[in-house]
Amino acid sequence: MEGPIPSTISLLKNLTELIIADLDGSASTFPNLQEMRSMQRLILRNCLLVGEIQDYIQDMTNLKILDLSFNMLTGQIPDSFESLENLKYMFLTNNSLTGVIPAWIMNNKRNMDISYNNFTGSVQFGCQQSSVNLVSSLSSSDNSISWCLRKDLPCFGKAQYHSLFINCGGPRITDGKNEYEGDLTLGGPSSFISADKWAYSSTGLYLSNENADFIARNSFGLNVTGAEYYTSARLAPQSLKYYGLCMRKGSYKVRLHFAEIMYSDDLTFSSLGRRIFDVSIQGNAVLKDFNIMEEAGGVGRGIFRDFDNVYVNESTLEIHLYWLGKGTTAIPDRGVYGPLISAIEVTPNYKVDTGGLSVGAIIGIVVASCVLILLILLVLRVKGYLGGKDLEDKELRGLDLQTGYFTLRQIKHATNNFDPAYKIGEGGFGSVYKGVLSDGVVIAVKQLSSKSKQGNREFVNEIGMISALQHPNLVRLYGCCIEGNQLLLVYEYLENNCLARALFGSCLTNLLCLVRCRR
Repeated sequence: MEGPIPSTISLLKNLTELIIADLDGSASTFPNLQEMRSMQRLILRNCLLVGEIQDYIQDMTNLKILDLSFNMLTGQIPDSFESLENLKYMFLTNNSLTGVIPAWIMNNKRNMDISYNNFTGSVQFGCQQSSVNLVSSLSSSDNSISWCLRKDLPCFGKAQYHSLFINCGGPRITDGKNEYEGDLTLGGPSSFISADKWAYSSTGLYLSNENADFIARNSFGLNVTGAEYYTSARLAPQSLKYYGLCMRKGSYKVRLHFAEIMYSDDLTFSSLGRRIFDVSIQGNAVLKDFNIMEEAGGVGRGIFRDFDNVYVNESTLEIHLYWLGKGTTAIPDRGVYGPLISAIEVTPNYKVDTGGLSVGAIIGIVVASCVLILLILLVLRVKGYLGGKDLEDKELRGLDLQTGYFTLRQIKHATNNFDPAYKIGEGGFGSVYKGVLSDGVVIAVKQLSSKSKQGNREFVNEIGMISALQHPNLVRLYGCCIEGNQLLLVYEYLENNCLARALFGSCLTNLLCLVRCRR
């Protein structure tokens, strides 16, 4: 129907109900209804109205239902509306109303919907106050205000979710692959319900049946084909919005599931109903004059519609289903109309970063760990904790040293376990001890110091060189001991400490090897 509302309507002074909705055409100001004081139902929904709400509505003392939603009204809610004692339902959603939200709205038990406006002021309440829907009703971006009162429902924490599965109007279920969250709240004419990952807002009243349910069931025992979520649904008389909350920024695929379960599949009157509604996602129309039964080829048949490349930029995904007055309204009963949805799926079109490490990082960590382990093993081997020293000892003992071999036990017994009293000298290479073997032979034992830079191979070379030299003026090498971390040389013992002085260079007699060899 084309607007604007004709001015001659003001002549109908005795009207008790005026219902005009979903006009096309140009915007117009609020019509003159000042003389209609007997009005009980005033519904001017989606009529392209601009300007302020008229004060004279306060004179409609019998008014029970006031619906001015989905217009472009500005200004404040008149304080005089508080005197409308018979008012049970007031819908002012989706306008541009400003000012402070009147206190009387918050302090009554009537159904009020003032969502999606531009109110200001300090607000100390949440989105759903009894039967008052306040979602996205404030123009402020103040972070101290509850997230659900602000425009576009900004994320109240970190945007972390990348998928969403809802069984609309039904319990929590699993289809073998995905788990669908339950959505069993009864709802009402002015409702806002939120969970952790999602929320919904329902607006409107079934005019011919104020007690109608907002959850649809399989009333006629239909043999519903498809998944379990097709056996129930959420519906609304006017507007139903689902929100994906705290969604990560990116592109998504949205799948909407539908099944008509409120009409019969026989030839009776209850099979003649037609449900027609529209759907938009992120403010963009995606389904126009959508008829579930017609699209599915009958009642009780589940169908879905996919919408790809749906972009979330500000952490909130909005799916809006709304009725524009088309289809039947009283089949099989009064108040059976409006949008209906069975389930919602939202999945990402991007690769989900779960916060784990990348492949490159994992490879780097593995390589670094292997190198570190090898270094630790090498150090332990050098220190002798992994048997490296024992292995080297076995290798050294296996060499042909052309000299005698003593056990560490023999040396300890001969030197009284390296008693300091037996020590006859000390130098940079280590200490020299006097000892007596079990057969009475007196020996001098050179013990390689741990501070010495002489290694096992150098030690072997020294043994080989000394054992190869034979001269009367040279101290005789009896043998050696290579056991554990001990490197020991066993020499002939010379009286008067001459051996020690010769070894340390302090002996009066020059015992340099070259001198000895020349003699």
